[in-house]
Amino acid sequence: MAAVQGVLAAMNICIIIPAHNESKAIGALVGELRQRSFDVLVIDDGSTDRTGDIARECGATVIRHDQKKGKGCALQKGFAHALQRYDGVIIMDGDGQHDTESIQRFLEVAEKDEASVIVGNRMDDPRGMPLIRYCTNRFMSWLISVACGQRIADTQCGYRYIGCDVLRAIDLVCCDFEIETEILMKACKRGFKVYDVPIKTIYRNEESKIRPFQDAVRFIAYFSKEIFSCRQ
Repeated sequence: MAAVQGVLAAMNICIIIPAHNESKAIGALVGELRQRSFDVLVIDDGSTDRTGDIARECGATVIRHDQKKGKGCALQKGFAHALQRYDGVIIMDGDGQHDTESIQRFLEVAEKDEASVIVGNRMDDPRGMPLIRYCTNRFMSWLISVACGQRIADTQCGYRYIGCDVLRAIDLVCCDFEIETEILMKACKRGFKVYDVPIKTIYRNEESKIRPFQDAVRFIAYFSKEIFSCRQ
């Protein structure tokens, strides 16, 4: 805890949580983060439950979309807020899958290279990860690593740190889950370093919000467009 406080004194960090109908988990997550003295920003992406109210009651700043716009749009709104006052952001999911103990690992690397992207790596210990997700993550991580020119062990992990200098240098346009690939590809294109840190993921019985067919189509469309633009 003392080590985290020391890094926080040197860096001004905001935790951004895009959330849609996460009332079961959001309160405990925000409460734990606030106990650790983190500023927490929840983007309530059109929830029809009490996600935003619970997050606010537990100490988070909440920005609400009246209608669901997608993870990418929620993150872009969060980034715009963070760029006004922070040195970097850490993105976490609102469903409780991301272990808050891992934050110290992100901060230790960020302290050495603030203008970077640091991605959580679940692949060294994938116990509990469904087999189809494991295989998909392995393939996508290989493909995106080749495109980025840097080895990134787990490109599909949403638990990550991004320096605000990186966010200022890239123009994000994706509105849903493909934004996670967009951040990596555009950051690498601008010469920023991407690091990995091992994390523990807490798998419960929550239903994934990823839509396999629709999101695969969106990813292929974005990836192809980005690759083509690199070759022009």
